[in-house]
Amino acid sequence: MTEAVNLQIGIILLITVVLSVLVHFLLLGSARLTGRTKTDLDDRVIDALDRPIVFLILVIGIEIAFDQFSSITFRWLQYVEDGFFIVRWLILLLIVYRLINALVGWYGAEVAHRTETELDDKFLTLFRHIAVIIVTTIAIVMLLNHFEVDISAMVTTLGITSLAVALAAQDSLSNMMAGFFLMLDQPFREGHRIGIEEINTWGDVQEIGLRTTRILMSDHRLVSVPNSVIAKGLIVNYSLPDLRFRISTTVGIAYGSDIEAARVVMVDAIRQQSWVLADRRIEALFLEFGDSALNFRVRCWINSVIDTQPIQDKMNTALYEALNEAGIDIPFPQVVVHSAD
Repeated sequence: MTEAVNLQIGIILLITVVLSVLVHFLLLGSARLTGRTKTDLDDRVIDALDRPIVFLILVIGIEIAFDQFSSITFRWLQYVEDGFFIVRWLILLLIVYRLINALVGWYGAEVAHRTETELDDKFLTLFRHIAVIIVTTIAIVMLLNHFEVDISAMVTTLGITSLAVALAAQDSLSNMMAGFFLMLDQPFREGHRIGIEEINTWGDVQEIGLRTTRILMSDHRLVSVPNSVIAKGLIVNYSLPDLRFRISTTVGIAYGSDIEAARVVMVDAIRQQSWVLADRRIEALFLEFGDSALNFRVRCWINSVIDTQPIQDKMNTALYEALNEAGIDIPFPQVVVHSAD
């Protein structure tokens, strides 16, 4: 009887070894075939599965062989079965981890850089961590369930702990969610010039992070603005649909001046400038009767919003010189005081 059992165990172990070697070479052969494909996702998956699956086959074979021993008492048999369950559990968990890393690595290497959005680049590591946490949680619940451990109290404790952590990290979570939706909605991208009206901040976006967005101001200060603040406010993107920008200034001329002559002088003065977009409309609009002057709004288009302030200076200088040369007065505010005497 013992010889028959030993022979049976030997056959089982031999079949296990042959099967594991066969699976190994089959996977190697598949890797050679998939090496001809345009993507290396299949190569990464096969590499992730190769050794763990071979080990899993060996463990299962050894477990079946152990079941043939009739001399093992029930108590020790339970320990052996629990030991094999833990080994299988670890191998399967390792396989899932390796598959997650393979998928994330493939996506980051081949797909992320070709997408228009940077959402996947920013959150790829975060997604991997979340996937690992979810898989680990499920695996631990399965392990405890196998050993008939009551997990209801543990789940309640974890729920309370999670709630406490969420409340403590409310601001950080709010900023992270706001950053996620900013990258998803894409009201701006890195390199764009934006203005945030709520906090009177504008500049060039340097980086969109998980918690904050870094903006380089015109005075070369780097400001980190919480994403939740940006998401709640009015965002003006000066770079979309392109960098062209209309600038304007207010010019007052003296009462009694020839309105049409002044309008021609101002439009011609702007049209002669090299920085103006000549193919776009240049306007001098008479909009207001001021206290001391007839107020015009002069508007034109420039090539880039980045040059707004220097060109504003050139625009005002050109208008001032042109009106002076044409003999059109630019009055200053005056207050006439009448005495009762």
